[in-house]
Amino acid sequence: MNGPQLQVMERLAAMPLLDRIELAGVSGISTRAVYTAADALDRAGLTAAVSHASPIISPTKRLMLTADGLRHLARERSVLIEELLRIRPVSGQWRRILLQRLDAAAAVYRVTASIATARGPVRQFRWFRASPLDAAIMLADGRTVGIVRQGAALGRTAFAKRLLRLGDAEPPGALLVLASDPSRLEHARRLLGRFPVPVFLAVEARAIKAGAYRPAWHAPSGARAASLQAALVQVSPEGEFHAEDPPLRATIPEDLLVSEAEGDAPDHLLPACLKETEKRALDLLAAWPWLAPAHLRALLGVRAPRLSQVMGRLRRLGLALASSTGDDRRLALTDRGLALLARRDRASVGDARRHWSVRPLDAEAPPTWRNVSGARSRQLLRNIGHTEAVHSFMAALAVQSRELGFDLVQLDPPHRSAVFFRHDGRLHSVRPDASGVLRRDGRTFPFLLEWERRAVRPATMAVRIAPYLRYFASARPGDDHAAQPIVLVVFENDLTATHFLRVARRETARSGVRVPLFVSNRELLERHGPLGPAWRIPGITEAVVAFP
Repeated sequence: MNGPQLQVMERLAAMPLLDRIELAGVSGISTRAVYTAADALDRAGLTAAVSHASPIISPTKRLMLTADGLRHLARERSVLIEELLRIRPVSGQWRRILLQRLDAAAAVYRVTASIATARGPVRQFRWFRASPLDAAIMLADGRTVGIVRQGAALGRTAFAKRLLRLGDAEPPGALLVLASDPSRLEHARRLLGRFPVPVFLAVEARAIKAGAYRPAWHAPSGARAASLQAALVQVSPEGEFHAEDPPLRATIPEDLLVSEAEGDAPDHLLPACLKETEKRALDLLAAWPWLAPAHLRALLGVRAPRLSQVMGRLRRLGLALASSTGDDRRLALTDRGLALLARRDRASVGDARRHWSVRPLDAEAPPTWRNVSGARSRQLLRNIGHTEAVHSFMAALAVQSRELGFDLVQLDPPHRSAVFFRHDGRLHSVRPDASGVLRRDGRTFPFLLEWERRAVRPATMAVRIAPYLRYFASARPGDDHAAQPIVLVVFENDLTATHFLRVARRETARSGVRVPLFVSNRELLERHGPLGPAWRIPGITEAVVAFP
């Protein structure tokens, strides 16, 4: 066995599931030498590969050592195989964990490869099972960097608790935080404002796309985005390279068999079996349970035959289902689908099922909201008319955005849109029905959506607008959304919308607080779409465009 082949094996023992390009980056071996060595190891049966693709990473092959490869490496390094399984993340238990987190692991590896591009080959890399950190990296000069990732399935409260736990130990030399979207980035930025070492945060997709040299990383202070190369200059030389106790069990892994048979893949292999569009569909169904097929098709941006193909495979794998509620067919995740996303993002599987399961409480009873086990899924189904109206708005926005050249940066359901803030010494909140961010020509347009069905009297309308008066009286809207958001309020008919405009004008004049309100009704939206001249603002009679 030549030197590059042994180096590749050692690196795969420390960092299983690297692809060839990442392997070349983190090790400092030339890409050509890596490809040659990987091919030789594959022919010898010392490595195996799994296919992988995600919404932010193109299809690739990810490598790991086989059982024979681990025995060979142990002999080459004159260590017992049991010791190798203890000191490296290559046991059967570790393989299962990393395969369950495959999308997250791939994102961390891409950032690690960018770090190597900027600062030279990575000296050490360490994965964590239970630590608040996802991974730790030792740079070529001995300084250390910790990586924390917040995926879409991990709630704000759970993530805040993870960050608080970081204070229980000596920090690394710097902390890199990967957030799934801009609103989570802003939330993490506020939590880490006083962290004792340099912190840099980035939206995961942007960080991967930016690589080592383009700006994507933000300090908690809110300064301009910096490149990863510039951020790494600020890493403290005093940082700790964290470790955790090895797992109690460390068995040699069995040879990996990724079955192509529908429904035959074990849970931990599903991230390697699913395609990019199928994973996007899972994330959308996690965010918006009880989606109508037409709305999911609009959000995915695919045609009906393609949606049928995607949903057919997800249903055969037991990850999604189509349920008849009344006269309509609606789509949702199964408990297996919820568990898949929770494990990917290190969230609680039990919490996910308790909140979002659509499993019937009584299999013999009809599918009504009373017969749904997940508390939040049950509430959405109970108010299915309102739920469908919000889904319809978001679907129409997605379609029209593509037609008019807007980028849909983010669309958040109600449970991810709530904002808590302090006003006059008390804790308050705004809880919109949805929120999102659009971008076009370098301009960013955040918005909060309220679809009103119950506010039909002036007194009730005043109560509905009061939280937004408090919110916009603070500095939080700009801080939470990195730009001043607008508030979209939709009513069922024009008469109620007109009454609300009058009440809103009176309340904003009384309080002296300017709320950027745009009001519409169902008929106007169906005629012009969310991006058309379907909106009215207090004091002006002509319809306007909310996103110019």
